Amino acid sequence: MTTVAVGTVAPRVAEHLNRALHTLFRNEERLHLLGEDVSDPYGGAFKITKGLSTGFPDRVLSTPLSEGGILGVAGGLALAGDKAIVEIMFGDFIALGFDQVLNFASKSVSMYGREVPVPLVVRCPVGGNRGYGPTHSQSPQKHFVGIPNLALYELSPYHDAGAVLGSALKQGVPAVFFEDKVLYTRRMYRDGRAGDGYRYEMLGTADSGWAHTFPEGERATADVIVIAPGGMVHRALDAARALRDEHGRSVHLLTPSRLYPLDLEPVLPLLAGAGRIAVVEEGTAGGTWGAEVARLLYERIWSSLTGPVILLNSADSIIPTAPHLESRVLLGRDHIEAAVRTSAGWDVPPQGAAGEQAASGVRLTDEALEGVALTVPKLNNNDTSYLVVEWLVEDGAWVDEDADVVSLETSKAVEDITAPASGYLQRIVPEGEEPGVGALLARLLPQPPGQAAPAPRAAAPDVVPATGIPGPAAVHTLDRAQQGTAAVVAKSHREVPAGFTVIRADVDAALDALGRLEEETGAAFGLPETVIKAVAAGYEEFPLFFGSLVDERTVAVADAPHVGVTVDVGGGLYVPVVRDVAERSLADIADTLMDFRMKALTQDFSAAELNGGAISVSLNPDPGVVLVHPIVLWPQLCMVSMGAVGEEYRAGQDGTPTPVRTVHLGLAYDHRVINGRDAVLFLTRIKARLEQPDELRTLLEDGSDRP
Repeated sequence: MTTVAVGTVAPRVAEHLNRALHTLFRNEERLHLLGEDVSDPYGGAFKITKGLSTGFPDRVLSTPLSEGGILGVAGGLALAGDKAIVEIMFGDFIALGFDQVLNFASKSVSMYGREVPVPLVVRCPVGGNRGYGPTHSQSPQKHFVGIPNLALYELSPYHDAGAVLGSALKQGVPAVFFEDKVLYTRRMYRDGRAGDGYRYEMLGTADSGWAHTFPEGERATADVIVIAPGGMVHRALDAARALRDEHGRSVHLLTPSRLYPLDLEPVLPLLAGAGRIAVVEEGTAGGTWGAEVARLLYERIWSSLTGPVILLNSADSIIPTAPHLESRVLLGRDHIEAAVRTSAGWDVPPQGAAGEQAASGVRLTDEALEGVALTVPKLNNNDTSYLVVEWLVEDGAWVDEDADVVSLETSKAVEDITAPASGYLQRIVPEGEEPGVGALLARLLPQPPGQAAPAPRAAAPDVVPATGIPGPAAVHTLDRAQQGTAAVVAKSHREVPAGFTVIRADVDAALDALGRLEEETGAAFGLPETVIKAVAAGYEEFPLFFGSLVDERTVAVADAPHVGVTVDVGGGLYVPVVRDVAERSLADIADTLMDFRMKALTQDFSAAELNGGAISVSLNPDPGVVLVHPIVLWPQLCMVSMGAVGEEYRAGQDGTPTPVRTVHLGLAYDHRVINGRDAVLFLTRIKARLEQPDELRTLLEDGSDRP
């Protein structure tokens, strides 16, 4: 059983699962793992199998791209007396091996006239919210419910993955273990806490038991119980918090480790005492796991239910790649909150037409009828206007306070703007317009608005200047991301008198130590995370490097070393912020950078993720990049750059040429605050942290979440 030392930071779910697999392979000498690209150095599409092929080379096999073939071979191994785990790269692809699950593995248990154990577990990364599109984002759980001799499990942040997988292999029947991809970068819950204000307890056994999550001090009472499999936990818990904050209701969560066959016995008393019960799942409606749960509840506690079981699913649609469309299709926190609130009758919007008296008998004034203004907020320092991408609420519809109303696009991100008050929405600015900061977007009225035509879009002037210069062969319009980059660069060169210093660091020791640490932990990280950590480590000694100019005489020093990091994967340059770097492990920083790269691909950053950096690091790891001259991102005072790792030869002690891996570190700095000598000292300290054994050891172990 995998354990984590009390007092350390809980591991990421992906790290926890990787450690569980390593433990299983150490304990099970006849266990095999098969899948596409599961061998090192790749370690699977999500790095869950990293290190396994190195540690157990004879029992971990990267296979051809054939789900039917993989499952057939694994089923044969299990039938012959070995044990097998299969990784399906994306759960969508299990459809290609469905015949092997339905007609071979599950039937082999009982079709030979006696019970034959088939210890096979099929791991399936499933679910959306990652921008992977229609064929890499589905949740196919419902298609496997009800197959005889087939057990279904789902990864959760509560349950010990090693205990669940080990138990599944011992049951003697094949199993499918669904892993919602959004969980991989989340942390495990532990020590009975599930975030602020909520606790949890485990009920039942390790392989088929439940996690019961409840507000602190309210374990025995629940207005609503939401049954949520592991991938839905965070969305359901966010909805529970919102319902508690807005309506004072106690909403509990129940999360099983085994989806089918479902053991309700440990939680029946809780369910029988609840006011209402909801089941949430990311798959589409029709023949669902949730319907199976409802059937069992109707059989067991019909007389205790105060209303029908609420079944919540994603929309009956393919899953789009575009984030704003994907969020509308997939079941999310807002959908859960609204459905529970409506079914329970907790929130009824006010009624009545304009000019009628309110329930209190007081006639609404003209000022009140104008409602509450929704204006364009200041989202960043680079833009003075934002594009209205999409209205998320229909014109004239009722809107709750703090509900998402409209999506605005900045030069770097799309940000959802919330309602400052409840009311009926009256749009002022149509989609496609680009209002300035402070402009009126809409009003929230106490009465339904009349039908008003949207403001007309201003036409571009039909004027062509007569310059006498031949027209261009082609015209390229910069997209908003590049326009934002242009604004930042122009502002930097206009306002910051920058100096620049560069230093060379030997990184052989750092790269060797990182390799050893990866083998020990199974986590994936490299030199960029180490440099970010080394930069942040200078916060106490060089506080001015982490500040901003208030006026010509005053520097405001940041409260912590929040480090911006350049990310450019082809969709524009972004500089999202890794917060509180000094308190975080290398693996944690690596997870954050991977999340940033995924968001850069889908252009899904929030404004909050792009603001608040105290210093920035420009990462340029492409082969052949020797030196990079960064800019200073106003209002910051410094940016560090890192080129690619290169190799040079030096004479060894015996005169023989010896290869040494090096990297160039540059520093651009605001010369009004920082002088050249200080810049050299700052870079020299970074160099020392990468080269000197004691400094390097401290850097790598600082914030470590290893058990």
